[in-house]
Amino acid sequence: MAHIDPAHQSPAVRLLENFSLEMTGKDVPGLEEARDAIPQGSKINVTFLGNEDLEMRVSASKAVRDFGFVPVPHISARRLSSQGQLEEFLGRLQEVGATDHVFSVGGDPATPEGPYDSSLAVIETGLLQRYGVKEVSIAGYPEGHPDIENDVLWRHLEAKSAALKEQGLDAVILTQFAFDTDPVMEWITAVRDRGIDSQIRIGTPGPAGIKRLLGFARRFGIGANAMIVKKYGFSLTNLMGTAGPDTFVNDLSGLLADPDTAARTGGTDNTKLHFYTFGGLKATADWANQFTARA
Repeated sequence: MAHIDPAHQSPAVRLLENFSLEMTGKDVPGLEEARDAIPQGSKINVTFLGNEDLEMRVSASKAVRDFGFVPVPHISARRLSSQGQLEEFLGRLQEVGATDHVFSVGGDPATPEGPYDSSLAVIETGLLQRYGVKEVSIAGYPEGHPDIENDVLWRHLEAKSAALKEQGLDAVILTQFAFDTDPVMEWITAVRDRGIDSQIRIGTPGPAGIKRLLGFARRFGIGANAMIVKKYGFSLTNLMGTAGPDTFVNDLSGLLADPDTAARTGGTDNTKLHFYTFGGLKATADWANQFTARA
């Protein structure tokens, strides 16, 4: 990504600086293809999906580090069958230098496969620091969660933030992807009003096919009605096309740059972007470079 004098950066470019990306355990070839388009030192999250195994997750995290990026492996609490499995995973990640940053998330299974029913339960074990973890990302849900009440989400966010602070660990709040800036801004403000000052990374999809984007939105309970997708920058009448986050990034950065809002939320200094790479790592990295060049 081209370097621009901070004094001349647009709010959108400042928001896009130091973006992070997401990949699955199967995406190592895609990462290799995209490596020259991604700024060195970028954070790259590595998923913990049900169709992946330990070797795949560890190998992907190692590849991220070997290519000059910062691995952020996911720890899916409800997919862990035992404390032993958690420690084995953390131990293997530590061997490849991939435990400085992790993302502790609840995970999909309706019934936990072991002793951890939430990401908070994993944090409260105190095991993360033992394996070299310095920073923990935790989940945020600007548009809510289809299976969890909002008051529960807020209680857990506050409890996780407090537990990490007590343990001397840095925290980052990483959100589910969103299409609409209005609930995102309301949620950011609500986070700050609760006294939580951790960096927030707002999740948004990288460029991808519209049908694919809408499929993921439905799966995760994200609002995808006609008004919202129009605000994001695509039309429900053209499902064969592709869409990128240009409009979303421009609108969100403009809102964050408002002096009153920036004073209350930390603005683009304390809010960054996390890209869900539904259309591929290279397509997302190329989009980011092109967007910066145009801005």
